[in-house]
Amino acid sequence: MADPYNYQNRMARGGVQSGAMIDQGLRSYMLKVYNLMALGLAITGLAAYGTYTAALSSPAFAQAIFGSPLRWVVMLAPIALVFFLSFRIHKMSVSAAQTTFWIYAALMGLSLSSIFMVYTGQSIVQTFFVTAASFGALSLYGYSTKKNLSAMGSFLIMGLFGLIIASIVNIFLASSALGFAISAIGVLIFAGLTAYDTQKIKEMYYEGNDATTTGRMAIMGALTLYLDFINLFLFMLRFLGNRD
Repeated sequence: MADPYNYQNRMARGGVQSGAMIDQGLRSYMLKVYNLMALGLAITGLAAYGTYTAALSSPAFAQAIFGSPLRWVVMLAPIALVFFLSFRIHKMSVSAAQTTFWIYAALMGLSLSSIFMVYTGQSIVQTFFVTAASFGALSLYGYSTKKNLSAMGSFLIMGLFGLIIASIVNIFLASSALGFAISAIGVLIFAGLTAYDTQKIKEMYYEGNDATTTGRMAIMGALTLYLDFINLFLFMLRFLGNRD
């Protein structure tokens, strides 16, 4: 006769082992997302600083990048590429999607190189570390909290659209008061989105996709957190950055 007690023990041990495997898989998945994001930020930083130093040493290059119609290509190319990656990633191989992400990060570096001409290098570095610490704490909260952040995420996304509209309007108004308000709201929105997006990326793992789909998801997760970090950094730089 089968022993129901031993059977239940075996089932319990199996459940624990299965849960441990899922947790280990989740940790590996999230680590891959963070590593991809960090490498993307490193590429952006190197591209930005490299472009800045090249502009200092070559007036012709500086004029081409910052003073000619080419500057619009530099500014708009990252936007076009991020839309391309978002809409086409499900048809791309993991290696192709990852390469596209690296190219996007480099183009973003080109477009951000002008901050070295506006702010001091020390304030840029200080703001980066403040942003990194804030991002880490917010992302950890999004990963560990049991609270469902979906409602907050919907509210933040609507706020993001409002922020974009206000930023476009302020291009024509050039209002310092509105600019300050946009910066403050921008910090709050992307702080919230960091926590929300981290939770969403974590939950997507539990959908149980195949290895290829999971690889694509990791790249899109890295892109999402990368954008949260970059925008949080830029809005904080308006507060903490010292202008040259």
